[in-house]
Amino acid sequence: MLVLDAGNALFKSPMPGGDPKEKERAALLLELMDAMGTSAMAVGTRDLTLGTDFLTRSMKGRKMKLLSANLVDAAGKPLFAASTVVTVGEVKFGLVGLSPEGPAGGQPGVVGKPPVPAAIAEARRLRAKEKVDVVVVLAAVPYPDAVKLSQEAGDSVDFILQSHDNRGQGVAQRNDFATLVPTGERGRQIGHLTLSVGGKGPFVDLTESERAQQNLKILDANLQQARQSLAAAQDERTRKNWQETITSFEARRKALALQVEPGKQGLERTQRLSYIQLGGAVQDDAEVKKRVERIEPPGSASH
Repeated sequence: MLVLDAGNALFKSPMPGGDPKEKERAALLLELMDAMGTSAMAVGTRDLTLGTDFLTRSMKGRKMKLLSANLVDAAGKPLFAASTVVTVGEVKFGLVGLSPEGPAGGQPGVVGKPPVPAAIAEARRLRAKEKVDVVVVLAAVPYPDAVKLSQEAGDSVDFILQSHDNRGQGVAQRNDFATLVPTGERGRQIGHLTLSVGGKGPFVDLTESERAQQNLKILDANLQQARQSLAAAQDERTRKNWQETITSFEARRKALALQVEPGKQGLERTQRLSYIQLGGAVQDDAEVKKRVERIEPPGSASH
């Protein structure tokens, strides 16, 4: 298992001073993410509330990597590693981090360069130099930037895990080669992306194939009913209307059949996205709960 975070995890607000325990809260989150075996996190707007120096100090001695391929200081020097490589089983993952474009963290001179070209350049380097099997971009950037990356990255990027806008959970969408994955919001769910890695080409979404198969069954039933109605129709106008309906159903059926077919082929490169809701059904860790409640007591406005 590879544990990742798309960023915007540490602070409730990008402006400092809103929470008297914001530093303690962020430090605890970083400690627990590291303890859970998180390999990497992108540096987002709500991770920079107390500046890059706070992040650098807080990460000393931790295994988890903070990544940003486009965040630089006043001299144009990168503030964090652009990427890291992690091997899980026999699969080699290249992980790239992205921060939003523009001034960042309220620090003079700290700025995010255009994220899309930075991500593509680093992804191509990982493909060519590191020979990775899968490239994942942890994109702590606005949704339109993540969409643009998915459209322009070609086959250099496999997955884009996006955070920034509190968009909540949703379905994975492949705009070209890369698959754009929503990561949920406010830590209320864990995205579970199951991969079958082999061969080449884009990852096929098995849930999309399954949805198409269900829709195909419904459409076949409607098509059968339409044909029966056509056979029973007496006047020419009614027959014409039913014939047009059947033609429309048959065109839709052909399109759905193409979506169903990948799920039947036993492809070597597939993905399936689901979510684990972190509600009352998920048991608390007693020790972690105690530490959290020292910072955000039960009944408080922040709890």
